[in-house]
Amino acid sequence: MDKPQQPFTDGMPNLSEAHFEMPTSERVLAPAPLDHAPRFLILYGSLRERSFSRFLAYEAARLLEAMGGEVRIYDAHGLPLPDDTTADHPKVQELRQLSIWSEGQVWVSPERHGNLTGVMKAQVDWLPLSEGSVRPTQGRTLAVMQVSGGSQSFNASSRARRTPSATAI
Repeated sequence: MDKPQQPFTDGMPNLSEAHFEMPTSERVLAPAPLDHAPRFLILYGSLRERSFSRFLAYEAARLLEAMGGEVRIYDAHGLPLPDDTTADHPKVQELRQLSIWSEGQVWVSPERHGNLTGVMKAQVDWLPLSEGSVRPTQGRTLAVMQVSGGSQSFNASSRARRTPSATAI
């Protein structure tokens, strides 16, 4: 699957415009006005080409962009396992810089054996609990999404909400 262009130029083919309402400044009160679009980082927990968690991540990006957000989607291909290398690895640095850049994050993972996938967990584990005196996830809004087929439960999203990085958000 080719990676879609960002921002998405094909509209929102899976969304009825009659049911979509653009947020307005009157409806959303911010503590201080932003001088830029809200910034979102999306992480997804699969490396498969036909990954439903990636599909869901791109749909979330479409919605966030339609509401005026700036979105970056992190591609975990090449991200080493935690403790397999040092934090100066280029993929680790890219992830950490995107986390610091973001003001909100979306984590999307399939469920594997009742938990997050190793790909998702590696991304979360590479986000340090502190960078100086500030956590890269501190003060950010977090949305947790899970892709499950059939009658599976939502253990992965429950587990993601209990991770140290998520509770720090």
